[in-house]
Amino acid sequence: MEKLEVIGSKKLKGNIKISGSKNASLPILAATLISTKKIKIQNLPIVKDIQTMIFLLRSLGSNIKLSKNNNSIEIDNSKNIKTYASYSLVKTMRAGILVLGPLLARFGKAKVSLPGGCAIGARPVDVHLKALSKLGVKYKIINGYIYANAPNGLMGNIIKFSKISVGATENLIIAATLANGKTILKNCAIEPEIKDLINFLRKMGCRINWIGKRTIRIIGNRDLKKINYQVMFDRIEAGTYMIASALTAGNLRITNIVPKVINTEINILKKIGIKIKIKSNEIIVIGSKKVKCTKIKTSPYPGFPTDLQAQLMVLLCKANGRSEITENIFENRFMHVAELNRMGAKIKVSGNKAIIEGNINFNSAELMATDLRASVSLILASLSTKGKSIINRIYHLDRGYERIEKKLQKVGANIKRNSK
Repeated sequence: MEKLEVIGSKKLKGNIKISGSKNASLPILAATLISTKKIKIQNLPIVKDIQTMIFLLRSLGSNIKLSKNNNSIEIDNSKNIKTYASYSLVKTMRAGILVLGPLLARFGKAKVSLPGGCAIGARPVDVHLKALSKLGVKYKIINGYIYANAPNGLMGNIIKFSKISVGATENLIIAATLANGKTILKNCAIEPEIKDLINFLRKMGCRINWIGKRTIRIIGNRDLKKINYQVMFDRIEAGTYMIASALTAGNLRITNIVPKVINTEINILKKIGIKIKIKSNEIIVIGSKKVKCTKIKTSPYPGFPTDLQAQLMVLLCKANGRSEITENIFENRFMHVAELNRMGAKIKVSGNKAIIEGNINFNSAELMATDLRASVSLILASLSTKGKSIINRIYHLDRGYERIEKKLQKVGANIKRNSK
């Protein structure tokens, strides 16, 4: 099984180009199922979750040409599309549930496995299903599969989500694009990745408008167009490398981004003493030996993202004083704490709150990754040690970070992948 070996105490200096967004690409790929026209998507990150979604689409009958050299894909969903998404593919990736909405929209029926993914929380699909039922979908769950159908087609309706859910918002947006009449979605998630999905659908010919901060109006329309679309940058990857520069007293130029999208992350890092220079499509992050303690709460966008919580925790272990992180999104997202404490961190967890004692020096160790973002937090901690650390179970890492060891090697990190 592959592992990463990291020898720390290297200041990271140079340029890192941020890849396309995994979390934007997944719903966009699922959304291609509503169209019979050819679609080209560019700036696609070549990571495990994207490959899994491509396998899933191919199993449904999508004709796909993938060019890894320029991170682009051509999709033709005009013929022989099936409506059955098997457990063998959906089990490894939460985003597999996103094919449910487009299949129901186009064909009025679907059999989709309940999804899997990281073990960071329950993340039930009931919000998706209750909302879809208001579009006329009838469903039942048998042996781990969702059997759903809409005998009369999807019908527009007014839907208010019981809680803010990124996945449910995406599924319902896609489903409503082909529904008869008008759909109003209220209490929507407003993450940049959702706005990217809407931009993609609009370019395809879907009639979607924001009519409030968290309210979307969709007029059903089946007259769709052939398009070429470029996915937005990965803001979580950008935030991860910002923290890497801060942690190693480095000097990184992070390119291929839109700084205003990560304004919250930039402001928090500035607040704790990190120097950041902002330009039109890049930032320069200069690490500091003096990091201030702080209190952070994760929350839906534009709040601080749960996907950067583990990474920021590593940096706060170096802060001058006691910090607190309150995790408000997932109930089981402190699994990295045990491994960080094995490296010398002093972190106590009480419910959804982590109390982090600062001014510590990490020790090198052999480590075990538990989920995608926990994996990268262990890399960050290892970069600041003096010895060699080994990180096992990095298949989690490969789900969401494109060529991470190669990107870090280019800016001075002593890191390598070992398959022995």
